[in-house]
Amino acid sequence: MPSEMSLEQFFARLWDDYTAMTPQASRIHDALVADGETIVNDHVAFRTFDRGPIRLADLEPHLLALGYTPLEPYDFEAKKLRAWGYLPPRDDQPRVFLSELKCRELSASAQRIIDELVEQIDPARVASPEVMWAGRLWEAPTWAEYQTLAEESEYAAWLSIIGLRANHFTVSVNHLRHHDTLEKLLTRVESLGLGINASGGRIKGSPEVLLEQASTLADRMPFTFSGGRVEEIPTCYYEFARRYADADGRLYQGFVAASADRIFESTDARPDHAG
Repeated sequence: MPSEMSLEQFFARLWDDYTAMTPQASRIHDALVADGETIVNDHVAFRTFDRGPIRLADLEPHLLALGYTPLEPYDFEAKKLRAWGYLPPRDDQPRVFLSELKCRELSASAQRIIDELVEQIDPARVASPEVMWAGRLWEAPTWAEYQTLAEESEYAAWLSIIGLRANHFTVSVNHLRHHDTLEKLLTRVESLGLGINASGGRIKGSPEVLLEQASTLADRMPFTFSGGRVEEIPTCYYEFARRYADADGRLYQGFVAASADRIFESTDARPDHAG
């Protein structure tokens, strides 16, 4: 990684790409700032395939070069995902959550679609940290291919058309003064006319597991698929997290797999998670 890219530059570029895909994030951010809040980013999440040159192991070196350290692995059996959490070099920087799809657990037809996508990737592009907001590194799939993937994995379908970029940023509720509980914050977000992911409840987790999380439903944008068909699909969403201290008085740093499992559904195309 070029040494001239600082953490601040990395996240500034990432945020610019993310908000272009997620206009609601700018609206929420600006509304909270107008309320007198200081926004601190709890974590940023990325999605990838465990195929080709963009496996978790291929992307992780960019995080390590920025000073991040691996915290612990996570497994999402139902979603066919594995992930790692990473801690930043400084407390004022966001944690990172990097997940990858276990492609071997999909059908042969779905794997063929994914293989045809990742085979198009120029490995040289993966050598730069800019790959983390490069978007799609392959030609758009057809609408039929997207639907085939969606039947087995919303994650796979999302990644096939959206590509590599921040899936979500996360507001740290711990650093808010006025909206200092998740319910207060969600009420403010809903006042902007935005929907909340209610899968597994509006608020996932609890003080007992040391982490509470909630998220919006992803923004939607029109995409042109191979063959020219245009469809509006979910892009990215904004998450909110409140962390609690453990028995030793230290703020919990990890992630709760059961909650994250539901947070993933913020990008589902199905409307049944609206709240």
